[in-house]
Amino acid sequence: MKHAHKLQRVETAPATAEVLVMPAVQVRRSTPAWSRKARALAERIFPGLLGLGLLLVAWQLAAINSKGFPTPLSTLDSAITIFADPFYRDGPNDMGIGWNVLASLQRVGIGFGLAALVGIPLGFLIGRFVFFARMFNPLIALLRPVSPLAWLPIGLLLFQKAEPASSWTIFICSIWPMVINTAEGVRRIPEDYLNVARVLQLSEWTVMRRILFPAVLPAVLTGVRLSIGIAWLVIVAAEMLTGGLGIGFWIWNEWNNLNVENILIAIVIIGVVGLLLEQGLMLVARRFSWQEK
Repeated sequence: MKHAHKLQRVETAPATAEVLVMPAVQVRRSTPAWSRKARALAERIFPGLLGLGLLLVAWQLAAINSKGFPTPLSTLDSAITIFADPFYRDGPNDMGIGWNVLASLQRVGIGFGLAALVGIPLGFLIGRFVFFARMFNPLIALLRPVSPLAWLPIGLLLFQKAEPASSWTIFICSIWPMVINTAEGVRRIPEDYLNVARVLQLSEWTVMRRILFPAVLPAVLTGVRLSIGIAWLVIVAAEMLTGGLGIGFWIWNEWNNLNVENILIAIVIIGVVGLLLEQGLMLVARRFSWQEK
């Protein structure tokens, strides 16, 4: 009887487990697909909304405890006025915020484009040839930590104008991430690729075009993404000192007029434009990244 009792327990255990598991499976299958998608969307959006809410609360507390600091509502009223006509013209020194942003983007495009034309090929040379690495690495280590504002007087002295001096400052400050990332990407290329090129007796140009560039492209795009962020940071500081049309000068002009609401609006605009530039380049980087395929 004792053994029979044990056998009965062994035989009934799986049935009990099956009874316990089946309702859970049925409940999981009965959940609608739209409910799961809504929950996943809420898990993505809610943390961001919570962070934004904390920022607004901190902003409101700062406005309450600081004299002259605008509240979020007063800043919103100023933003509605500014964006009602962002491209107005009332003379060369009085233009809408849209024209100022476009002027800054134009300067960034010129300086950043020149930096890409010089920095990416230079990175290939440094990563491919030891001679060029020994030649340029000390210069890069010396010049890369220099503050952007230290380069602006040099540009003013060289070009005698504020416009090319700003582009020069962007160029010299945004070139280093592209050079360093490109060179590091070339160094990390598997040696087997280059051995195959030697066996096939490919020319150096063919090696660069067919082997190095496709393999290094993700590293190049990473350097480009970092450089565009630096370029957008530098242009604001440069325009504050050089004046003229641009988002940096617009902030300085609003400070002189004690329009703090407009300064906060400009900060948000700078952040949004910088985010869009970086996210756009990240999309391109993911599109050409072989590591995710």
